Amino acid sequence: MNTPNKLTLLRVLMIPLICVLIGLEHYPWAAAFFAVAAFTDFLDGYLARRDGLVTVFGKFLDPVADKLLVLTALIMLTEKGIIPGWATAVVAVRELAVDGLRLVASGSGKVVAAKMPGKIKTVLQLCCVLSALVVRTHPVTLALTILMAAMTVVSGALYFRELWPCLWNAPADGEKQV
Repeated sequence: MNTPNKLTLLRVLMIPLICVLIGLEHYPWAAAFFAVAAFTDFLDGYLARRDGLVTVFGKFLDPVADKLLVLTALIMLTEKGIIPGWATAVVAVRELAVDGLRLVASGSGKVVAAKMPGKIKTVLQLCCVLSALVVRTHPVTLALTILMAAMTVVSGALYFRELWPCLWNAPADGEKQV
């Protein structure tokens, strides 16, 4: 297992610790571990591209790790009354819908790499969670939450606009595409 994949796996392994720390309301520690986990997202991608270590395992686990990290933190922060439930729901629905759409598109032979709006969305999600952990219900956190939700919707809409034809042109199981 290469270093970028180890970093991605480390991010996944940090999620339960972050979850427990938020649950116990040890927000400074949760913020510190979340920041380290978020940094591994940047670092693993950088190292994989720089050193030519992009793997199928990494292509699969990296986006899953990102979604698990963000969604777990958002759910815990929603439970604590820090992040509004509507924002967490927007993120969860977008992630599930886009992943489903990517799955259908891959069945049509179309692979869609992450684009800049999706990367901006991820950065805003990470910043929103960090803000919630550091200053909790501060106006900055609310502003970041609104911005995060808006970018989450925009980036999801862009994926749907690009991949919409795949929904109508993809063969169902057992069908041949003509």
